[in-house]
Amino acid sequence: MMLAHLGKRPRVDASAFVAPNALLCGDIEIGPGCRILFGAQIVAEGGSISIGRECIVMENAVLRATARHSLRIGDNCLVGPNAHLVGCALDDQVFIATGAAIFHGARLGKGAEVRINGVVHLRTRLEPGAEVPIGWVAVGDPACILPPDRHDEIWAIQQPLDFPLTAYGIDRAEADMVKITRSVAAALASHLDDSRVD
Repeated sequence: MMLAHLGKRPRVDASAFVAPNALLCGDIEIGPGCRILFGAQIVAEGGSISIGRECIVMENAVLRATARHSLRIGDNCLVGPNAHLVGCALDDQVFIATGAAIFHGARLGKGAEVRINGVVHLRTRLEPGAEVPIGWVAVGDPACILPPDRHDEIWAIQQPLDFPLTAYGIDRAEADMVKITRSVAAALASHLDDSRVD
């Protein structure tokens, strides 16, 4: 299904395939030879999403852009099933495995790999060819890649990156779930006027 959002509609190259139950919403450009598989959700909420040539977005992957963070995927990238990407940039030939999560402002260099259930935190930069092992966490610029049981070290790098400010525009010192959910709900209200275009 394709939806127009905030006056913008998805643009899909004629040589691309989009599964009938995939969702494309908003300012999205899908390049030549791409394959967007069943259940994938690609939603541009204020920002834009561009997907280069010959990319694969597997089943039930979620790709999102926000007003603060557009999403860009280079050529010949693969996003695995149930992966989640929001407001990040992937250079060419990046592999994102099943269940991986890539957050706001992250940048992955050419040929980087994020393996099953790996995480690349917000505002993190992976060098070209870098690998995030199964279940590990990359955080910082340049990235420090740590196993999940080293939470204190991860948090020491992540805390100053201020997730609430980066993701929601609310400084950590002021953030609480009431402010966050009200802010997100207000932003998502823009979907009330979406219209089907396919």
